[in-house]
Amino acid sequence: MNFTYKQIWLINYPVMMSLLIEQLINITDAIFLGHVGEVELGASALAGIYYMAIYMLGFGFSLGLQVLIARRNGEGRLTDTGRTFFQGVYFLLVLAVAVFVLSKLFSPLLLRSLIKSDDVYQAVVEYIRWRDYGFLFAFPVLAYRAFFVGITKTGILTVNSIVMLVANILFNYWLIFGKMGMPALGISGAAMASSLSGLVSLLFFVIYMCGRLPKDKYGLSATWDFQVLKELFNLSFWTMVRSFFCVAPWFLFFIAIEHLGKSQLAVANVVRSISTIFFVVVNSFATTTSALVSNLIGAGKQTEVLSVCRKIIRLSYGTGLPLIVLTFICSDWVLRIYTNDEALIRLAYYPFLVMLSNYFLAVPGYTYCNAVIGTGHTRLAFGFQVMTIVIYLFYLYLISSCMNVPLAVYWTAEHLYVVLLFVFSYIYMRKKYV
Repeated sequence: MNFTYKQIWLINYPVMMSLLIEQLINITDAIFLGHVGEVELGASALAGIYYMAIYMLGFGFSLGLQVLIARRNGEGRLTDTGRTFFQGVYFLLVLAVAVFVLSKLFSPLLLRSLIKSDDVYQAVVEYIRWRDYGFLFAFPVLAYRAFFVGITKTGILTVNSIVMLVANILFNYWLIFGKMGMPALGISGAAMASSLSGLVSLLFFVIYMCGRLPKDKYGLSATWDFQVLKELFNLSFWTMVRSFFCVAPWFLFFIAIEHLGKSQLAVANVVRSISTIFFVVVNSFATTTSALVSNLIGAGKQTEVLSVCRKIIRLSYGTGLPLIVLTFICSDWVLRIYTNDEALIRLAYYPFLVMLSNYFLAVPGYTYCNAVIGTGHTRLAFGFQVMTIVIYLFYLYLISSCMNVPLAVYWTAEHLYVVLLFVFSYIYMRKKYV
């Protein structure tokens, strides 16, 4: 099991495309709402990050599920991959119902205590009221993604994501602006569209797995196995907590910007939305890293772990740098996709440049952190995350305490975050696998 550049790319490409298309759902929400109003554009950032922070609990569990499935795949125990998958589905369904109920009960109270503007608060609550339903579909979908990445058969992820994106664009157009006989629902329509596209994605995976995969080969029978679930939970608990803490500070970042004003919040959402394109490249290769590292360890080839990490970093740069150059050259055009407001475009330019520069630091940071996860030391990865976040929040506090700090300076907090993540993770991997 010696992964070449070509093999890594072929495994990663469908993952990257599926993540890209899913992020295009958030991008299309921002583009549509940018033509509704400044309040809606800014509120969608807060609401989207709030939803994402909760979603990352399920995503974090799916990382542990992916690692365990990949380990069984690397060991040649294919029938155990399906058994592990179903334990993940059961847990994620229960988790989805729990976060749905808790969000319905407590989100309005929590958001009221954090958001300064009444207009922004009302818009955020309207979005969350309908976006909550997405948890019921998105969490089970994460189990399917973990299964296909874990067995390194990722091509179907691209097809699923295309179906999901098309559904989201249609639902957005119909529900935000009131087309095809639908009422014009604005930001509520965007939330409904995203939740409905999640349902379409889940139905696609269920139909595909029932009709196309060899059930005997992968052990795809809906059986209950408490011992596997226990092992899975012990592995995934720390990736759950870590993933939540990855995004929760990002929500606080936008809360700090919301206090600067509606225009700054709208600009931050535009820059965040553009940054998701580059986040997809980084995160897809990072996700691939954890799966490949786990497969290598399962096959007893620990000495090849760091070599694979270096190959993945080179591929990440080779993929992302042309996109950065192109985005920089076309910066004015890219910003105008979201808004024609000249003041917002001018305000967004320097934060936009700072965001682009972060890619160079994020690649090694996320790659080595996910390599630690792939080794199965998820608690250690969580420890690195906590130390990084504490310093990140302290830096953000210092910035927000100063008067008249430019918006671009706030984005340098992201540079600090990924640099620290790289330092902690790289030192560990060097000591362990050299």
